Amino acid sequence: MAIKDGDFVRVNFTGKIKENDEVFDTTYDEIAQEAEIFDENKTYKPIPIVVGGNHLLPAIEEEIVGLEAGDRKTVEVDSDNGFGPRDPKAIQLIPMKEFKKQGMTPYPGMRIQAEGGEGRILTVNGGRVKVDFNHPLAGKDLIYDVEVTEIIEDNEEKIKSMIELHYSNPNVDLDKTEISIEDGVVSIQLDEMAKFDQQSYMDITFARFRIAKDIWENIDEVTKVNFVDAFEKREESDDEEDEE
Repeated sequence: MAIKDGDFVRVNFTGKIKENDEVFDTTYDEIAQEAEIFDENKTYKPIPIVVGGNHLLPAIEEEIVGLEAGDRKTVEVDSDNGFGPRDPKAIQLIPMKEFKKQGMTPYPGMRIQAEGGEGRILTVNGGRVKVDFNHPLAGKDLIYDVEVTEIIEDNEEKIKSMIELHYSNPNVDLDKTEISIEDGVVSIQLDEMAKFDQQSYMDITFARFRIAKDIWENIDEVTKVNFVDAFEKREESDDEEDEE
């Protein structure tokens, strides 16, 4: 079955800079280790996306249309369709005193968060620090090796895939997440571990909104998504009573 816009799929990919073949992102742990970009806090496996949902670069998702499960494709993405051209105005000079206020000692290569966004320090000269706020891949032509591993057809599995994509709590067990669909309303009761999430309320709310948006835009007849936070009374076991 050929993939079309709005389909839920799982993909593996490896992204490389065209000019030097440097790997900057991948879903394969072996490749990440070989490229020395392995992150022990990241799970390396196929990621779920909605084709046309801007979960990957649009230029990549456009090339996934028409593929089938098991297909592989190499996609070239020029800088204009990738992370944009480099902007000289995004390179700024920041007074050293601003870093001292934060108790920071800046050095070349250091990554920082500031009002201009995330940046990389280029130079430190006297009382001024030059910071580049361009995206690290701005101005770069890229190559992506993409593999479609699965086309997700079951609606409940589609919903779970969006929870997996957007909800960044690795302790949430999707097998223990309860989902119901009735009269256009989706109800989601997450695994109990979600109640102990350390993310901010704003981050959790935004993640839930993105899950809901992907669901109602891409699953026919769904008009509403409810997240249910339930607390269930548990009966004490005989062992617990004996301990008391």
